[in-house]
Amino acid sequence: MYKVSEFSKMTGLSKETLRYYADIGLLEPVYIDPNNKYRYYDNGSYLVARLLVYLRRFNFSIQEMMRVVNDESFENLEGLIREKKKALEEEVARLQEIIEDMDDFFELGIGEDMDD
Repeated sequence: MYKVSEFSKMTGLSKETLRYYADIGLLEPVYIDPNNKYRYYDNGSYLVARLLVYLRRFNFSIQEMMRVVNDESFENLEGLIREKKKALEEEVARLQEIIEDMDDFFELGIGEDMDD
């Protein structure tokens, strides 16, 4: 079993994030020492924590992460990630259009007179 500080280093999740995830039931410690209240995690916790790191990087909300973690079979995980990917691709396309609009704006020469 791993103490919080060790587990934090292993997973890349801060102690504060681990505490928050425990508070909301997203990633609870496997054992809490009744004497000193130290929280401990195990290898199963590590796998869930690494998954959460990826989900957070993939722009999943806390509610979406809860759905994934509560679906212990992870049956719907691939579909959820594909949905996120599609949404991100649409966002990239939208941002690219804005960049192109900005380029068109500059090509019109609008704003050049303001530098005088």
